Amino acid sequence: MGLPIIGETLQFFVPYTSTDISPFIKKRIQRYGPVFRTSIVGHPIIVSTDPELNSMVFKQGADSWCKPWYTDSFSEIIGSESLMFQEGFLHKYVRGLVREGFGPDSLKSLLIDLEGRTRSHLGSWSVLPSVDLKEAISAMLHGFAVEKLYSFSDPEMIRGHKQSYDAFLRGLISFPLNIPGTAYWKCLQGRKWAVKTIKKLMEERRESPRMGERDYLDLVMEEIDSGESPLTEKMATDLLFLLPFAAFESTSSTIVSAFHYLTAHPAALAELTREHKAILKRREESGSGGISWREYKSMTFTHMVTNETLRLTNIVPGIFRKVMKDVEVKGYLIPAGWTVMVYPTAAHLNPSVYDDPLSFNPWRWEGQKVNSGSENFMAFGGGTRFCSGAEFVKLSMAIFFHHLVTKYRWDVVKGGEPVRYPGVIYKDGFNVNIFEKHHHQK
Repeated sequence: MGLPIIGETLQFFVPYTSTDISPFIKKRIQRYGPVFRTSIVGHPIIVSTDPELNSMVFKQGADSWCKPWYTDSFSEIIGSESLMFQEGFLHKYVRGLVREGFGPDSLKSLLIDLEGRTRSHLGSWSVLPSVDLKEAISAMLHGFAVEKLYSFSDPEMIRGHKQSYDAFLRGLISFPLNIPGTAYWKCLQGRKWAVKTIKKLMEERRESPRMGERDYLDLVMEEIDSGESPLTEKMATDLLFLLPFAAFESTSSTIVSAFHYLTAHPAALAELTREHKAILKRREESGSGGISWREYKSMTFTHMVTNETLRLTNIVPGIFRKVMKDVEVKGYLIPAGWTVMVYPTAAHLNPSVYDDPLSFNPWRWEGQKVNSGSENFMAFGGGTRFCSGAEFVKLSMAIFFHHLVTKYRWDVVKGGEPVRYPGVIYKDGFNVNIFEKHHHQK
């Protein structure tokens, strides 16, 4: 259990450069087996890399032996009434609100705008000497999210908003020392700024409702003011705070990781290019415009690349559940008050499920269901808490690669080595030179 109070927190947070299971967890699995106990940031935790136990955890509903849990510092950062903390009826209700903005039905109408934005950004990056991919894609998706959510259009406002989220992100998984200057403190300042902005926007909307097209903020305000909805002002603020972060952060990480793998695996890149060129050819014959929903759904190999990328770079380092009553699992007693941490990476790199688990091989998904979660694939969580934004991530990725592989080539200029901290970051950035295909033939 490590040292008093801090337990094994420091060892748990040590960054590492492989895509393998974290050395901290690997060492303990070898010593204690697939389920072991530790103590992180002052909480006794059971770490589970066992598929059966993980599956039990995900199947739990609102009245079960465990419920969603995050550290106090994390709930202070994310917002105590955020979707992540809701249960049962409220969870279902807020999920429904998220789906109204970013679920499959609304994505059909967002597709054209997202595609237009992707095309113009790729075009502008191709005239630059080099571009830091993670930064550039983050900024592109952040701009898209805040326009859809709040109708932001002022570049200064968007930049300020993005800066507050960058500070927030850097301290999100940091040691919770609330002292000026620390990553955690800056993170809380970032949150404060963003929340203040949201509250101000809400007030402005109340005083002078907008005419014309509604954005997501209008929808949320109508819910609060209807008097029939369980949505409180605090829940709305926490939701509006979390959404842009959810939209641009995990999506940009996934796209950059896919870029990283495709650059290193020419056969997969060639297959992906083939799939998108065939779509272009069919589209030219039929004379239609941009990507249609049907085309997006037909991008089989693209979806396989997305799944394989998510399997290897699992964005979420751990999924936490608080145990509400003593429970016996596989001969062990887990006491009430303890926390179970499901560690998805172990499931994704399980050699008895995935042949040669550390290699990037999109073909392994052939003929598999690529749209759902299971005890062997939990990149978007599982059960009733399966991520509402999963389709947004996949759509953004499909649009990006459709335009990238059909029109551009690229060279990696510098960086591109992923570091786990515990999510994936590129310490030296990931700088690429993108150029139009007809301008540069190798």
